[in-house]
Amino acid sequence: MNIKIYGADWCSDCVIVKNFLDSKGITYEYIIINDNKEAIDFVEKINKGKRIIPTLLIDGISYSNPGISELIKIIEQ
Repeated sequence: MNIKIYGADWCSDCVIVKNFLDSKGITYEYIIINDNKEAIDFVEKINKGKRIIPTLLIDGISYSNPGISELIKIIEQ
């Protein structure tokens, strides 16, 4: 499973998602969007112009702030 998390350290939802994945021993790439134009452009493109974080890219499929219950369903597939 290839997971990228686009987020920011000040974002509580981002911290929750990272802590959840860490607790499950699931590896991911964490991309901080604060001053990263390429990452900001990607997040805005996925979310129709909005900076919704966390935005996750899991095996090529994007999820905008999925929440833990949805994330559990995604990773258990």
